[in-house]
Amino acid sequence: MINHDIAKILREMAVFLDMDEVAFKPRAYERAAREIEDRNLDVEDLKEIYKKDGLKALMEIPGVGRGIAEHIAEFIKKGTFGEYEKYKKKYPVDISGLTSVQGVGPKMVKTLWRKLKIKNLADLEKAAKAGKIAKLERLGEKTEQKVLKGIEFLKSTGGRKILGFLLDELRGLEKEVEAIPGVTKAVVAGSARRRKETIGDIDILAVSSSPQKVMDEFIKLPFVADVVAEGPTKTSVRLKQGLNADLRVVPAESFGAALIYFTGSKDHNVKLREIAIKKGFKLNEYGLFEGKKTVAGKTEEEVYNALGLAYIEPEMREDTGEIELARQNKLPQLIGYDDLVGDMQTHSDWSDGEATLEEMAEAARKTGLEYILMTDHTRGLAMTGGADEAKMLKEMAAIDKINSKIKAKNEKFRILKGAEVNIGKSGELDLDEKVLEKMDVVGAAVHSHFNLSRAEQTKRIITAMENPHIDIIFHLTGRLINKREAITIDFDEILKVAKKTGTILEIDAYPDRLDIKDDFIKKCVEAGVKMSIGADAHSPEHYKYLEIGIAQARRGWTKKSDIINAWSLDKMLKFLK
Repeated sequence: MINHDIAKILREMAVFLDMDEVAFKPRAYERAAREIEDRNLDVEDLKEIYKKDGLKALMEIPGVGRGIAEHIAEFIKKGTFGEYEKYKKKYPVDISGLTSVQGVGPKMVKTLWRKLKIKNLADLEKAAKAGKIAKLERLGEKTEQKVLKGIEFLKSTGGRKILGFLLDELRGLEKEVEAIPGVTKAVVAGSARRRKETIGDIDILAVSSSPQKVMDEFIKLPFVADVVAEGPTKTSVRLKQGLNADLRVVPAESFGAALIYFTGSKDHNVKLREIAIKKGFKLNEYGLFEGKKTVAGKTEEEVYNALGLAYIEPEMREDTGEIELARQNKLPQLIGYDDLVGDMQTHSDWSDGEATLEEMAEAARKTGLEYILMTDHTRGLAMTGGADEAKMLKEMAAIDKINSKIKAKNEKFRILKGAEVNIGKSGELDLDEKVLEKMDVVGAAVHSHFNLSRAEQTKRIITAMENPHIDIIFHLTGRLINKREAITIDFDEILKVAKKTGTILEIDAYPDRLDIKDDFIKKCVEAGVKMSIGADAHSPEHYKYLEIGIAQARRGWTKKSDIINAWSLDKMLKFLK
């Protein structure tokens, strides 16, 4: 499993340095933390890298200079490093906890510690409720209300973790369990298998004829922190990264029934049991039975078929009409995980990305994509190094040169010229239309004024959609899962305008966005409004998140025909405004 300890410490170091107003270093630590997470490097991987060629090998990780490499080397040996411990003494605060509240950044953490001795979320909530934050200079009552709202939102998430950031880890977990002697198959079930946006725990199902031996080995695995409960066919543990995991061992003849049962959803399973009862059967995790006779159980397909249903994909199992369609054999053929041929939101170091245009293009080509849309930020987002007209024209010229080189090599790949244009308070755009009309595809997004009324938010987005140069609306609701609530909009009205103007609505695949959400996606499908999927890639490693975007699309019942970047380049470009 991925060990996030080093990435977490590097990220906390970035905050400490920011609190101390050290220039440049915070961004360097943030980048190093991201690279280690994106590349799925655990401490054992880092040990191997260090063993291979010392500091020099660590410095080959993008974003890791000598200073950070020395800290990583010390962490490998001691589990921490001196400078981090020094800062922890200087600022004995829960950095991760406090900065998880929307609007609480390094400078505020420093002020809260120095003025009110706030160490953690409990202290923060207590001080805000007592009105102490409102009295602080440069903070005030508005900030205090924002903090209280942020804490409430955090509580509402119930400690659930974002699935997209854990997917590689869960696959590693499956492999570890499958490698236990006597296990013939292992699957992570539950909400993770249904590809929900967040998960609260992990359900692992394994097939074996010797369950006790499997349990004995499972609790010895290195990612297990504590054993919560242990039995002959089920063991519950607490993992080192914080989540609880249940391992259930079943015989091969029950695997399909158990997989349906433990995948869920609860409502979907209740409906299946009702169907079984009406047919004179009994359905549980052990199989489908007629009296004492087993009717089905080995595979999910045979259980569904015995109930008179077509097989239902896990992403659809939410009791929102899928069972009725399965009965009529009218389920949609969902977009496949290999169906995308392009990525419709990519960033480079021309704005806030971490790699060059060439590096982003090469990484996309290696993943099998045929085109990417380059969507660096525009000047309204100054913090990202957003471009004005002159800078954007230079970037477009650079893209033309790269495309010429690719064409000369007879390679089937193209970078499309575009931008992520900022939508202002009244729907105005922050780049001149003469530049926009020179682009291949233009996306626009809301990045500010999140507290406007429903009517105001809807109007500003519609104004942008009615612009003849805006092809796609990126991350429509601006939410950040577990961090920031979505803006309030009249989605049905936006849907009407999207249909009328031919504007595409994006499914942003970055794991903490997944915006638009699945029920909005379903409405798009029903209305015939086309969508795009964008990785929102800021690093070559981020193209892997397209899979999460596809999962979100599947949860909204999309077909290949609903997603424009599952189409050929020519077909896609002809369809746009």
